[in-house]
Amino acid sequence: MEILAILIVFGLIFTVITIIFSFIPVGLWISALAAGVRVGLITLVGMRLRRVPPAKIMNPLVKAYKAGLDVTVNQLEAHYLAGGNVDRVVNALIAAERANIDLPFERAAAIDLAGRDVFEAVQMSVNPKVIETPNVSAVAKDGIEVKVVARVTVRANIDRLVGGAGEDTVLARVGEGVVSTVGGMANHKEVLENPDAISHTVLNKGLDAGTAFEILSIDIADVDVGRNIGATLQTDQAEADKKIAQAKAEERRAMAVAKEQEMVALVEEMRAKVVEAEAQVPLALSEALREGKLGVMDYYHMKNIIADTEMRDSFGRMTESSSEKSNPHDPAKGLGPDVSE
Repeated sequence: MEILAILIVFGLIFTVITIIFSFIPVGLWISALAAGVRVGLITLVGMRLRRVPPAKIMNPLVKAYKAGLDVTVNQLEAHYLAGGNVDRVVNALIAAERANIDLPFERAAAIDLAGRDVFEAVQMSVNPKVIETPNVSAVAKDGIEVKVVARVTVRANIDRLVGGAGEDTVLARVGEGVVSTVGGMANHKEVLENPDAISHTVLNKGLDAGTAFEILSIDIADVDVGRNIGATLQTDQAEADKKIAQAKAEERRAMAVAKEQEMVALVEEMRAKVVEAEAQVPLALSEALREGKLGVMDYYHMKNIIADTEMRDSFGRMTESSSEKSNPHDPAKGLGPDVSE
C-alpha cells in the first residue's frame, strides 16, 4: 500500500509539472536568454493569458534583436492583437535597415494593417518592378487604329503606401496617356516612326501622383496597326443615312398611296352622286310633263339634240382613231419624230 501511495504521489507531481511546463514556455524563455533577449516568465505567461502565441512574438523579437533593431515586446504584441503579421513587419524592418531606407516600426505596422505586403514594398523600393499594360487601342487623326503595349517600371513609394492607389490605377493612367498621345498625332506613321515620343509624353504627365508607386520609365514594347476606324465610321454613317433615306421614301410612298386611295374614294363618291342625279332626271321630266312645264314637242326636241350630240361624239372618236392609225409616230403621243415636218 505504501508503494502504491508513493506511485500516485509521483504521478500527480509529474502531471502538475507537465501542465506547468506546457503553460509556461520555459524552452522559449531559455532560447531567448541565450540570444541575449531578456524577457521575464511572467511576460510569457501573460501572453498565454491574452491568447497570444509566445513563439509568434519571441521569434521575431530575437530576429530583430540580432539585426540591431530597437523593437519592444509590447509593440510586437500590440501589432499581433491588431491583426497584423509580426514576422512580415520585422522582415521588412530588417530589409529597410540593410537598404538604408527610413522605415519606422509604426509606419511598417500601418502599412501591414492597411493590407499591403510591407516586405514586398521594401523589396520593390530596392529592386523596381516592371508591369505590362494590356493591349491599348488608340486612333490617330487619320482614322487608323494603333495597338500599343507598354512596360512601366515602378518603384514602391514607402511614404504613399498607406492611402495610395495600386497597380491598376497606374496601368489605367498609362493607357489613358497612350490614347491621348496617339490621338494627337497627325497619322499613324508618326507613331510607328517615333514610338519613344509616346513614352516621353506620357512620362511627363506625372501619372504616379496619388499612387503608391514612383514611375521610373515607360517603354513601348509593341506597336501594331489595326483597323481603319475612320473608314469604318464613314461606312456606318453612310449606311445609316441610306436607311434613313429609305425610311423617308417609304413614308412618302405610303402617303402617296393613302392620297391615291383617298382620291379614288372621292371619285367613287362623286360618281355615285352623278348616278343618283341621273336617276333623278327621268323623275324630273315626268313631273315636268304632268305639271305642264314641259311639252311633248319640247321633250322630243331635247331627245333629238341628245341623239345629235351622241352622233357627233361618235364621229369625233372615229376620226381620232383613223388619225392615230395613219400617223403612228405623232410627237404629241411621244412615239417618235414628227414626219410631217
